[in-house]
Amino acid sequence: MTRVLHILDHSLPLHSGYTFRTRAILKAQQAAGLDVRGVTGLRHAGGDESVETVDSLTFHRTSGAASGPPGLREWREIARFADGIERAVREWRPDVLHAHSPALCGLAALKVARRHGIPLVYEIRAFWEDAAVGNGTGREGSLKYRLTRALENRAVAGADAVFTICAGLRDDLLARGVSPEKVALSPNGVDLSLFGDPPPRDHALAAELGLGDGPVIGFIGSFYDYEGLDDLIAALPSLRERAPGAQLLLVGGGPMDHALRAQAAASPAADAIHFTGRVPHHAVERYYSLIDVLAYPRKRSRLTDLVTPLKPLEAMAQRRLVAASDVGGHRELIADGETGTLFAPDDPIACAAALAGLLADRAGWDAMRERARAHVAAHHDWGRNVSRYQVVYHRLLADEANGAISAAA
Repeated sequence: MTRVLHILDHSLPLHSGYTFRTRAILKAQQAAGLDVRGVTGLRHAGGDESVETVDSLTFHRTSGAASGPPGLREWREIARFADGIERAVREWRPDVLHAHSPALCGLAALKVARRHGIPLVYEIRAFWEDAAVGNGTGREGSLKYRLTRALENRAVAGADAVFTICAGLRDDLLARGVSPEKVALSPNGVDLSLFGDPPPRDHALAAELGLGDGPVIGFIGSFYDYEGLDDLIAALPSLRERAPGAQLLLVGGGPMDHALRAQAAASPAADAIHFTGRVPHHAVERYYSLIDVLAYPRKRSRLTDLVTPLKPLEAMAQRRLVAASDVGGHRELIADGETGTLFAPDDPIACAAALAGLLADRAGWDAMRERARAHVAAHHDWGRNVSRYQVVYHRLLADEANGAISAAA
């Protein structure tokens, strides 16, 4: 049985899009007959255990911290993380190392992979320098931005094979000169076994929130600037001119929470905008049951053009209607008029018009929902997509047996 050690920034029991993708990959690989474990870096905030089992998955933990000025601090972090990976490798003896972005994971894994002659796969879920710009913690072109990009290039160059989660990221790597033969796709996906028939509307919760009969436009997730929720709030007055009962339900929180609440309070449609704050993960399904259309009005940026988000796929898997801005990451997931609705980004009027058109076409809702679910099943089901990894693993292990991958001197 092939053993694969996944090198991770953080993992369960923490909840994030990153940890849910990791869980889906590891569970699908287990079901396919692989033996898998994970090892997390210094940024995983958890307990004191050196090895932890969560949801029948085993994770090795790296303890400690790294300090110093930018640049030096990252190299110290890589060194500490490499020590943690080394301990897991000596204890468990994996056949393949599979590192997941950020680049700190890839570079720490590279040290250990070359020391032991183990094949290394590096997977990019986003370019973290662009993610930092998107969430307001970085600036494009800054020293930190350039350093992060350089580390990414170094990790890609050192890996034996590279995966990206979407075509946008792959094409950007190819433009940097990376060989097309080195880069494969592992699209964002969902575990369809987790999504059955959508639950009936929770009328008690709807009454508690004051939603009335709707229709309800909703967003469930983190409130970052790049998500474009300010455009969604700005679109509501125009939408209500064509759909007077329309309500907006915003579930979650984040850096833009205060600004969005202030904007909503000043809106002519203030009474129709509802904030719930963050809700427990186990209760999220109750809020999904209230929403007629999930809206994803992402602003246009390098991040949103290059990266495919997970939330629309989860909504489509639940047979929910989706409306999203026409940025590159959404175009890879949604066919306008077939599996969802796309509208011009950064344009509240276009957003309102698209939502109004979708709300007016109730006769077509069931067919669109079924097309969306079928699209996810055909192209984004982890039960199927996990085979993409195995093809690459087998090739690298064959290369290793033939001496193409060797330990550093």
